[in-house]
Amino acid sequence: MYSILAATMSGGEAFATSILPMIILFAAMYFMMIRPQQKEQKKKDIMLSELAVGDTVLTTSGFYGVVIDIADDTVIVEFGNNRNCRIPMQKSAVAMVEKPENA
Repeated sequence: MYSILAATMSGGEAFATSILPMIILFAAMYFMMIRPQQKEQKKKDIMLSELAVGDTVLTTSGFYGVVIDIADDTVIVEFGNNRNCRIPMQKSAVAMVEKPENA
């Protein structure tokens, strides 16, 4: 049926009907995959830009700690109750930020 329909159409109409599904597919992929990823990245960038000393963070490896110093793209996080474990890590390793209650 499709080949009969394409054979009866002119060259421009056949091209338009063959390219239209590809355009629709690309638009659907954009709105279902690319756009949500960009929104998530924007939220993470805002979260990391508002990161401050004293914030409690969850790292991508699953550790909770308190930020004690911030450099350009590095944060120093203090882990544990004894306050002896201080580890420098990239800001991108921070998965979640919780602001202190008294701030």
